[in-house]
Amino acid sequence: MDDNYITLTIGRQKNIALIAHDNKKADLIQWCEENKEILKNHFLCGTGTTARMITDRTGLPVRGYNSGPLGGDQQIGAKIVEGKVDFIIFFSDPLTAQPHDPDVKALLRIAQVYDIPIANNRASADFMITSSYMNEEYEHEIINFKKNITERSRTL
Repeated sequence: MDDNYITLTIGRQKNIALIAHDNKKADLIQWCEENKEILKNHFLCGTGTTARMITDRTGLPVRGYNSGPLGGDQQIGAKIVEGKVDFIIFFSDPLTAQPHDPDVKALLRIAQVYDIPIANNRASADFMITSSYMNEEYEHEIINFKKNITERSRTL
């Protein structure tokens, strides 16, 4: 076994983060409504305004963090590091400049580092949520950060 990596398990019940830029909130809410029967079996969280709007309009319980521009993206990134977010649905707006773009990039980067599935539009969200992996555990490997830090501290 390669000790440079560790295996993490995403459980049958997923911890799903729901995020949308302002121009995509209505699309995400509609998508959540259409997929309510699947989503109700998972733990949902999201950035502040999006989480509140999804709950208000679909009845799905969504734990809200701060709004994205007020640190919500970083809060969700921290939950990824803690192993408390397994999956991200992020309807981003590619045609509008976002004042908190560095925060979004940091969130996407940490999701990549921790090998977290990310859907950034309706098509990718549809593919992910209908995957056979939605109903079973999924094992994936990430860098053994503890070993990496130990080795770096010896060589720097």
